Amino acid sequence: MSTPDLTTHLIAPGLTEAEVLTFRRDFPILGETVGGHPLAYLDSAATSQKPRAVLDAERDFLERRNSAVHRGAHTLAAEATEEFEEARATVAAFVGADPGEIVWTSNATEGINLVAYALSNAAYGDGDPALAIAPGDELVVTELEHHANLIPWQQLARRTGAVLRHLPVDDEGALRLDLIGDVITDRTRVVAVSHVSNVIGIVNPIAELVAAAHAVGAIVVLDACQSAPHIPLDVRALDVDIAVFSGHKMLGPTGVGVLYGKRALLERLPPFLTGGSMITTVTLERAEFLPPPQRFEAGTQRVSQAIGLAAAVRYLDAIGMPRIAAHDRRLGRRLVEGLAAVSGVRVLGSATAERVGLAGFDLAGVHPHDLGQFLDDRGIAIRVGHHCAQPLHRRLGLTASSRASTALYTTDDEVERFLIAVADAAGFFGVRP
Repeated sequence: MSTPDLTTHLIAPGLTEAEVLTFRRDFPILGETVGGHPLAYLDSAATSQKPRAVLDAERDFLERRNSAVHRGAHTLAAEATEEFEEARATVAAFVGADPGEIVWTSNATEGINLVAYALSNAAYGDGDPALAIAPGDELVVTELEHHANLIPWQQLARRTGAVLRHLPVDDEGALRLDLIGDVITDRTRVVAVSHVSNVIGIVNPIAELVAAAHAVGAIVVLDACQSAPHIPLDVRALDVDIAVFSGHKMLGPTGVGVLYGKRALLERLPPFLTGGSMITTVTLERAEFLPPPQRFEAGTQRVSQAIGLAAAVRYLDAIGMPRIAAHDRRLGRRLVEGLAAVSGVRVLGSATAERVGLAGFDLAGVHPHDLGQFLDDRGIAIRVGHHCAQPLHRRLGLTASSRASTALYTTDDEVERFLIAVADAAGFFGVRP
């Protein structure tokens, strides 16, 4: 199989404004008003809006085929199971994986915890003991991680006596690749990294980290929450061992996430949650477990949500991820350029680095919550706070920041409204250069 070109989105044509306006009609919420102003939703990095195709897919399943999957001999159960597994295959194709390498989770946070707990339980007979994390082993995270890709590894280190190490960032939030050789050593067992920073929107250099990790036999865990909705994601080409993402950030429902794992690795991991639906044989003394992915899917599954996520993936595929990426990248550049021109604004991250449609920034002397309220009064929704990334904010000398983020349904007009409003806020709050 040929290796996909992961740079196609850098030269692909973007979306025309007419196309974006057409897509917007698929999203009922985008026609709402806030305080008498048309809603300008620039918080898609927190959660995306949902097209009717997703809403209809869930509703249609619940109204016509709702049943427990992998159970029962009746027609509804068979139809539900078939649609559920078709959804798995759809998501697998979207990221370049096989269906058997896709595990349904509640969200990316659960997926990362699944791996962390499985690695600490591998010594107890249901997984490969060679995977068990032991005292003195090292786990590597970066300084820019979302708490969901930091705290599970902190807890794994506490449970096992492993050492948690950090790959730092520079003053602009870029990973210090020059320190890889010092941080990733022959004692490294796991390297966990975000594909795209949820604070500054920069696409991280995954290839270098994967090469360094695999050279010492370490597992690479990729947080793809901010990349899956915005740039082509091919897990085989990236050669990561684990990747996680959440459905709600990519036009899908809440309550469903995806864990991709290389088949050979999943087969060596013990289950995280146990109970029904993931066993072959149970006695009063012990249980035997199904192979992956069902081994990791205990209990009644999130069936309608998985079907909704598959509808979201089909929607994205119909437009084309390279074109969506070009659209996001163009709007991201405009956000950065426009914010940099506002008196008192500090844009987080390098202005020249590859980024998605996301810009983190600080307005000097103005608390992000005050700015967020100022913008909300004008119908503009952004994210304010520490974005579940306190260590990165601390490194950048901040306690909180503001963040504007786009999606395929974001228009140029919304971005310009936002930039004008930030400039107005600078004047309102008396910000000095």
